[in-house]
Amino acid sequence: MDIVLYALTALLYGGLAVAGWRSHRQAALAPVLEGAPSLAAGGKLNPSAMGVPPLSIDSAPQRAPGAAVGMTLPVRILLFVALVFHGVLLHTTIFPQNAMVFGFAFALSAMFWLGAGIYWVESFFFPLDGLRLLVLPLACVASLLPLAFGGVLVLSYAAAPLFKLHFLIANVAYGMFAIAALHAVLMLLAERRLHTMRGRRGAPQRNPGATGNSWLSSWLDTLPPLLTLEKLLFRLISAGFVLLTLTLVSGMLFNEQLVDRPLKFDHKTVFAILSWVMFGALLTARKVSGWRGRAALRWVLAAFVALLLAYIGSRFVFQVLLHRPVV
Repeated sequence: MDIVLYALTALLYGGLAVAGWRSHRQAALAPVLEGAPSLAAGGKLNPSAMGVPPLSIDSAPQRAPGAAVGMTLPVRILLFVALVFHGVLLHTTIFPQNAMVFGFAFALSAMFWLGAGIYWVESFFFPLDGLRLLVLPLACVASLLPLAFGGVLVLSYAAAPLFKLHFLIANVAYGMFAIAALHAVLMLLAERRLHTMRGRRGAPQRNPGATGNSWLSSWLDTLPPLLTLEKLLFRLISAGFVLLTLTLVSGMLFNEQLVDRPLKFDHKTVFAILSWVMFGALLTARKVSGWRGRAALRWVLAAFVALLLAYIGSRFVFQVLLHRPVV
């Protein structure tokens, strides 16, 4: 039964990812194909015919002609079905009977399942096709990782209500931060492209068709404006920070029940607290001084890396490199 769920989950994620990229590629090539006859006829090179959007310092890059602006109903339904299959798969493989099997592969799978779910909800309100083209391939690969790296840790206390609450809150928090990190990556790419376009404004271009018609440029054209992405980013970080705080608190309470002390100062705890401090500092700086831009985005990625080291890094080192169980 599990292998069927693995196959269905990967097939749906992978199929939607391939279909999305093919649709995006066709939309990106459409302006070039439309402009080809005029070039063949010996006409003058027209950047607008090659799909190059007009440059404006006062506006964000324009959406490429033919670019998708949102999920169609069939794609939305298929993605929901994929999320259901993935969720059932995670439940049956992580919680066999009354125990719990876990490892870094399961952690990544759960993170991207929740990340894809958060994206699915976001897509009702904003056209985020660019994010979908990034999330679905990652979710497809992550869903298959437990086949190659099975869990080595079996927890006898998995049925404890407080532990289940801690585990659920932690995974939702990590899923939110995963999507926030992908938002930050896309924003850095979009901002870099915008600055490049501003720098080239007014300068002679030897190859006008190469500026705005690359796959990266057309991909970024499917994104909402930077201010909208920034608003979404800090909403995700704010919600994730609240859940991360609850994760640390519930973890301390459960640890108190289990070993009679609230904190165990190992690498996992240190990196988790470090990530919490970094996200808290980011939100504070945002509220007090309106911190934004590249520095804030890089801070988001650094805090997410610290969280990954706490959540997945320790399990990867112990499980794969040292072949030892980790709590």
